[in-house]
Amino acid sequence: MTPLDDLPVDWTLSGTAARRDTYYAASQHKFVPFREPMVFRRGQGQYLWDEAGRKYTDLLGMNVCISVGHSHPTVVGAAMKQAAELTHCTTMFYHPVPAHLAEELAQTMPKGPDGDLEWVVHFTNSGSEAIDLAMVMARSYTGNLDLLALRNSYHGPTSAAQSLTGIAGFRHPGMPGNVAFVAEPNQYRGVFGPGTAPYLDEIERTIATATTGRVAGIFVESVQGYGGIIEMPPGYMSGAAERVRAAGGLYIADEVQSGFGRTGAHMWGFEADGVIPDIVVMAKGIGNGFPLGAVVAQKRIAAPMAEKFMFHTYGANPTACAAGRAVLQVLREERLQENAAAVGGALLARLRDLQQKHKAIGDVRGRGLMLAIEMVKDRKTREPDPETTAAVFEACRDSALILSKSGPTRSTLRMVPPLCLSLDDVDQVAEGLDRAFSSLA
Repeated sequence: MTPLDDLPVDWTLSGTAARRDTYYAASQHKFVPFREPMVFRRGQGQYLWDEAGRKYTDLLGMNVCISVGHSHPTVVGAAMKQAAELTHCTTMFYHPVPAHLAEELAQTMPKGPDGDLEWVVHFTNSGSEAIDLAMVMARSYTGNLDLLALRNSYHGPTSAAQSLTGIAGFRHPGMPGNVAFVAEPNQYRGVFGPGTAPYLDEIERTIATATTGRVAGIFVESVQGYGGIIEMPPGYMSGAAERVRAAGGLYIADEVQSGFGRTGAHMWGFEADGVIPDIVVMAKGIGNGFPLGAVVAQKRIAAPMAEKFMFHTYGANPTACAAGRAVLQVLREERLQENAAAVGGALLARLRDLQQKHKAIGDVRGRGLMLAIEMVKDRKTREPDPETTAAVFEACRDSALILSKSGPTRSTLRMVPPLCLSLDDVDQVAEGLDRAFSSLA
């Protein structure tokens, strides 16, 4: 057996790029953010270092997967300890670590007005698989097929999850049907303008005209992530739940990006509106980089699934679940939800200062450490400006900032850093963004 340290690894940028271009499938070629490739060798906390040793501030959290910080010693230690003892145990057998994590996740859910709600957990390998399972669960419980989703939503790349995704660039041939889309309540450029009531009326119209009149449920990201950090306005989530339940459906909260304290005010994004979901889907930050997802559902909703065989090969993997337990521990002990509120508030204030300085910025929005800058060609017409966004994005690399372009026209800069981003980082981030915008002049 060759020792791990003796396996050759070519860390050069040219070698890595050549291998990736040669051996990666075409389906993975488009999803490359910068014009020139990057190779990251090391991460710690909110920082990354490339193969040449240059340090960057990670405002992307590796696509929101890094919640408590890169290579957090508590998370890494928990996973290493479990992997050394038993790396994997199929769900056909019992293991205490996933069972403990299921209990701990269930305890974060709302208790209901009478304190009698029971929650159960089904672990998956990823958020997309969790979305697929939630779709099956909702249809099994209600007996209805039609589902509602929001435009500009992103729920995953699997065939079923794609059918709920309202961004054209993520949609491919062969998606299942029985999904109707409603206008997202975008308070900056929504089709009905600002407010909540017109968007709730649209849900009722869509149920009446684009479904059988009976639905299985609605999937809502509490804050749309890839859609450009679109926060649900007050009353929308609770109002959507009321209207969908009147048509026989369930309210499914997608917390894959907005969960685990990221919004600062709450553990889960749906809590901002006081709504109690029937099903909650979570992933990404749950494992801090370890592949893990979960569907957390009210026990009565999940019960009909007992009639069919359903499992996910690595879903309850004890190594990933050990990391998940450590994530919850670190969130509590390091008060990272509170940190997200404080640091996110400070950074949002600096972004609004930049909005006053740079005319290309049409809107600044977000909550906690889920923030966005949207670029426009003209503030009055609000015409999206993906070209300027792309130029600023490239200039951010020169300022050692890693973030992403998001939204249906890719005219929004999305910032979803690890929750350990500090107040000391705010000046550096704001000044780097300022340099990026100023470089266009």
